Amino acid sequence: MPPSRIALFLFLFLPILATAQNQSAVDPSLPAPPHEKQIHLKHILVIGQTKGWEHDSISDGMVAIYEMGRDSGLWDAMLRTDVASITKKKLDKNAKNLDYFDAIVFVSTTGELDLDDSQKADMMSFIKDDGKGFVGVHAALDTNYKWPEYGEMIGGWFDQHPWSTFNAPIVNEDPTFPAVRHFPKAFLKYDEIYQPKEWSREKVNVLLSLDPAKLNYANNPRVHRTDHDFAVAWDKIYGKGRVFYSTLGHTEEAWDDPDIRKMYFEAIKWVLGMTEGSTATHPRPADQH
Repeated sequence: MPPSRIALFLFLFLPILATAQNQSAVDPSLPAPPHEKQIHLKHILVIGQTKGWEHDSISDGMVAIYEMGRDSGLWDAMLRTDVASITKKKLDKNAKNLDYFDAIVFVSTTGELDLDDSQKADMMSFIKDDGKGFVGVHAALDTNYKWPEYGEMIGGWFDQHPWSTFNAPIVNEDPTFPAVRHFPKAFLKYDEIYQPKEWSREKVNVLLSLDPAKLNYANNPRVHRTDHDFAVAWDKIYGKGRVFYSTLGHTEEAWDDPDIRKMYFEAIKWVLGMTEGSTATHPRPADQH
């Protein structure tokens, strides 16, 4: 075919082919591209910033939370070691602020995080006013000591770990709660249990606690609680938002433990409002006095 006829053919028919292709691309009867999300995922902001002690298990915990959401299809997780997203101010360059997220998870954060006063106010408003969720993992209790409302929100602050890492004798105080119902009434977990200060079971629903009858108090100056009431996990309402905390998750191996992973998986679901569980306070079990 002469070059002139080829050019004429291309001139006449390529626009027709392009139009047909464009029509097929927007044909509503065709299935959506596979990369499009077919369900609404929740969005979790996972923070691992440290300004004090750095736990080796932070990466394990953050990855575990990411995997839980991916494998279940319930949420996607943004993993950060900075706190730039903890703000309601508009951010540029496709950065996400708190308006994008449904819950925040602090994974063994320590020290005074890089939050200015406006960020602190926005985070508390996110939970208290917007009704979004918060989950604190292990050293989330060992952070923000100069921020009174943080301690009020989470339930207290770290005050030593009297037995370091040991086979902790744990009692399940609320076996109906989704995050702990898979645990037996009494069990052992090899972990580091924090002793909380400025904490009271009258302000939280204690889910797990240490069995005081099975602890060794002899020659241990780090035991500061004279009531020997050592909570291991609790939940509460803060304003309109749901809050869950557990001291479990200190070791890297903890995040390979199906029991620990399930606890945090169910805790995140609960703070997201996907399940229901009590937030009512209750007195210490009679056999623990």
